[in-house]
Amino acid sequence: MNPLDAVSSLGHAESLGRLEDLPPEYLKAINDLSVAPLWPQLRGLLPRGKPARATQPFMWRYQDVRPHLLRAGELTPIEKAERRVLVLCNPGHGLDKLVATPTIYVGMQLILPGEVAPNHRHTPTAVRFVIEGSGGFTTVNGEKCPMEKGDLILTPALNWHEHGHEGSGPVVWLDALDLPMVYAMEASYAIEGPSQHARAEPDASQSKYRRAGLLPYASLGQAQRADYPQIRFPWQDVREALGALAGVTPRGEAVQLAYVNPETGRSCLPTLGFSAQLLRAGEDFAPRKRSASSVVHVIEGQGESQIDGVTLTWSEGDTLAIPTHAEVTHRAQGQDAYLFHVDDAPMQRALGFYEDF
Repeated sequence: MNPLDAVSSLGHAESLGRLEDLPPEYLKAINDLSVAPLWPQLRGLLPRGKPARATQPFMWRYQDVRPHLLRAGELTPIEKAERRVLVLCNPGHGLDKLVATPTIYVGMQLILPGEVAPNHRHTPTAVRFVIEGSGGFTTVNGEKCPMEKGDLILTPALNWHEHGHEGSGPVVWLDALDLPMVYAMEASYAIEGPSQHARAEPDASQSKYRRAGLLPYASLGQAQRADYPQIRFPWQDVREALGALAGVTPRGEAVQLAYVNPETGRSCLPTLGFSAQLLRAGEDFAPRKRSASSVVHVIEGQGESQIDGVTLTWSEGDTLAIPTHAEVTHRAQGQDAYLFHVDDAPMQRALGFYEDF
């Protein structure tokens, strides 16, 4: 054996040196220079074989959160809130971190009839997934997008957006953002602007991108394509497509559709990925373990998920957090169920370490 290999092998087998092994005067001297030794903390930063995880498998039950969200509408006018949101905080990270997973922020936002959440733009990328209500809308760069249950609406980084409500009753949606990553980079901020003048035409999901495989002819061969040609993905279309896919998908395989840029086929946003899944009643589905963390929202149905040995029983409106490298099994009970997934796989792919196994 090469002596260097022997040393390397020995070094991995033995425990690393500790801070208390170093002379106090040495530690003080380097600490006074804002310098610290790596080796006592190396295993914390680079644990062997599997990441150290604070994220807990956890579920937020919508029927428990909803009354408090409606109460927030009574307690805080929109002018005092700007965005009236209750943030879903994973207990493994505590309330102060405001994260569902280390890279995914999730909140439930309420808007009431006649209210306007003012126009702004910010560096974090966001999406809105509608939980309940009708008559709400989001305007993104002048494109007015209706908000109906199950619709996904993109508000990409630095794109102007505002929300309003022209109907009756509360409208609630799920916000999902890459805010934790952007904040950790010390790059998170917002800019306010005047209210937008929405174009008097349907959004692109109703006009330009009605069916997969068909694009506006002018989009062909363009050197510079629009980064976000489709902002709204109507649930009515996605649900129908899932039903068609289920008819040709063998039992045991995923009936799942990714939300993508219709002109490139790539993820519709650069940092977070989104998909919708049909779980067929009575069928267990165990996806491959992934390096990505995710948040799952129940659009319709009821069932249970086992996440790293923790069983979570869910129903419509509930939201689950799944840590990285988790062992997961989903099961619909009684009838088919529909799930909406948010994950950080695009971010991990861009950084070159995404895995599934």
